[in-house]
Amino acid sequence: MSPTISKTDTALVFDHGKIVRDAQKQVQKAIDQLVDAGAERGLQVAAYRGPDLVVDAVAGVADPESGRPVTPDTPFYSYSVGKGATSTIIHILAQRGLFEYDTPVVALWPEFGAHGKQSVTVRHVLNHTAGVPGIPLDTTIEDLCNWDKMCAAIADEELWWEPGTKVGYHAYTFGYIAGEIVRRTTGKKISQVLREDVAGPLGVADEIYFGMPESEHYRLARLEDAPTAGPMPEMPPDLPMFKAGPMSTFPNAEFGNRTDVLSADIPAGGKVSARAIARMYAALLTEVDGLRLISAERLREVTAVSSTGTDQVFGNPSTWGLGYAIGGLGPAAQDSQTVFGLGGVGGSFACGDTATGIAFAFTKNRLTQDFNAASELSLIVKKALR
Repeated sequence: MSPTISKTDTALVFDHGKIVRDAQKQVQKAIDQLVDAGAERGLQVAAYRGPDLVVDAVAGVADPESGRPVTPDTPFYSYSVGKGATSTIIHILAQRGLFEYDTPVVALWPEFGAHGKQSVTVRHVLNHTAGVPGIPLDTTIEDLCNWDKMCAAIADEELWWEPGTKVGYHAYTFGYIAGEIVRRTTGKKISQVLREDVAGPLGVADEIYFGMPESEHYRLARLEDAPTAGPMPEMPPDLPMFKAGPMSTFPNAEFGNRTDVLSADIPAGGKVSARAIARMYAALLTEVDGLRLISAERLREVTAVSSTGTDQVFGNPSTWGLGYAIGGLGPAAQDSQTVFGLGGVGGSFACGDTATGIAFAFTKNRLTQDFNAASELSLIVKKALR
């Protein structure tokens, strides 16, 4: 016997369809305007509500030189947006029992314990309180592409503070420490685990990468630095951020278009399409096509506030769960305790919201110094899907 569908049920179905169409239309209009105005070059916006992809919009060009357009499966080097995938892998392995959040890193990677770092735990790494935010000041971009060299350098670093007592963004070191934990416990590179345990099962293996095979680089969006309004303001040379790594390794367009960087495992960042990273966040929030990446109980644990305070490296207010920043975009970001995710240098952003069940992602290839576009578009999506 077929189920009886009432008029109310039918109205709800049609209403849902209208909401989705309106959301897609509003987002498409907004990103077309950004490109037409010259503010952006190429963009992707994707959103899931529950298990359903409800926004999948693109605009502009991936490569200005050739005129190649952005498509939904174009990967963008979105820098620290990729940390969300790194953190997700750690949670999947923890759920399998390979380690616990309070396991000392030295128990998994003995060399890491040098210079008093024996008390650093996996939890400290995830909530950016480990006290190891810096890489050697003579590090080159070529060094960043050398996994063993970077891990040896980080293992030999000294603490900036007692683990767990202060918070400071571990911009590069987060990726290497997390990735070496993955390698020591699975015997595999983190890029392989990403493909086998996250991207592959989600059906987006060709849209999320750490190290990307050179044969696939032609698909990437080419990065460009946005024109600056004027000279950069002078900053005191003794700022902690200048002690955390050489300015020669600062992630800009030239850095992000290098073949060696694109090919290397540097899991502090990642190459992603918006719909792929949004799908990952959706599969953290709920079951997507039969797959949920971590349990609901674990999701509650990793999205609860784990550390908060003034960032010891960059000086900004920060709030972290386990591997994900807590808070949305805009003036009320610190009040959005149900939003978890990460933005990247240049203005890309991806997140999930445990209150609304919405997963959102925005990727772009013109690198700006703010998240204004991401904030505007996430607000459009939230209002349209309300």
